Amino acid sequence: MGPLHGVRIVEFAALGPAPMGTMLLADLGAQVLRIERQGASSAAALFDPQLDILNRNREVLALDLKQPQDIALARQLIGKADALIEGFRPGVMERLGLGPDVCLADNPKLVYARMTGWGQHGPLAMAAGHDINYLALSGALHAIGEAGGAPVPPLNLVADGGGAVFLAMGVLAALLSARSTGHGQVVDMAMTDGCATLMSMIYTFQAMGQWTQQRGANLLDGGAPFYGSYLCSDGKALAIGPIEPQFYALFLQKLGLQDDAEFQAQWDKTRWPALKTKLRAVFAQRPRDAWCALLEGTDACVAPVLDMDEAPQHPHNRARGTFIEVNGVTQPAPVPRFSRTVPGQPVGPAPAEAAAVVLARWGVAVRPMD
Repeated sequence: MGPLHGVRIVEFAALGPAPMGTMLLADLGAQVLRIERQGASSAAALFDPQLDILNRNREVLALDLKQPQDIALARQLIGKADALIEGFRPGVMERLGLGPDVCLADNPKLVYARMTGWGQHGPLAMAAGHDINYLALSGALHAIGEAGGAPVPPLNLVADGGGAVFLAMGVLAALLSARSTGHGQVVDMAMTDGCATLMSMIYTFQAMGQWTQQRGANLLDGGAPFYGSYLCSDGKALAIGPIEPQFYALFLQKLGLQDDAEFQAQWDKTRWPALKTKLRAVFAQRPRDAWCALLEGTDACVAPVLDMDEAPQHPHNRARGTFIEVNGVTQPAPVPRFSRTVPGQPVGPAPAEAAAVVLARWGVAVRPMD
């Protein structure tokens, strides 16, 4: 049931990348117990708990973390876990009596993973923020957007999504270390750090003198005529990216532009704005799917820009099972794929169960002082 079968994780309910990072681990077979605070949560104001994809593959236990008996119960559960994941501001877990020093004393092999926006220390560590703020501090947001316009947030894919992946990677690395050394540790994952790491290639371009701070004037930010999106006659869009010369030559051939001298100087940035204008006119002549019939699946590096209704229906995604349906909710399938330890079909957010039933699965018979 997945390569992480047998790994136990206690997750303290939070928003953003912490539940997504935990979902990635749960998808791969880890047994996750999500501890939620009793009463209404901040997540409930944003998400229908029965439709929240990020909370799939969980057991759930509601605790009142202001009560000593429930803190004691949480410590028992953490003592049986391989990892703990929390996404609170720095100091919150310590004030609850569940900080790293306490939990690692109880369970020396514990991986204690902390997911925050700004990190556990630094001038901004205690400030509120969201994906767009962490993205802004890394230099990434400044680089995204059209020339002459304001930066455009790429949904919350970079800071939240990237942070979740780095969180999962950090937990896995620390678990491997704990198994070989017998010692757990704290994993401090900040979304600002993750955003900066994701910018590594762009900082490489800058070091080489091949990146300008002007938006919409570079290779990967829509400045290059051969790397961007174009509207078609039906208002739908194509994404093109034939960067390498052999792919670019095929792209021009497919469009009948191989003899147009202006397109031969692929890397002459002074010509890029004019070439983009010419390509806009070309793609505006046909509907998107007509262009796909000519270009999709070739080395011209062209794909349709699909909306969220179209993407699950695309033949490639259907063939790979990229999207699945769980309890009537269409959602991405677990990744990556494994040849031997194949993860099971995800299950939706867990229905309410009696606390005793959940605790019994973790080897805790009753609440302390019950």
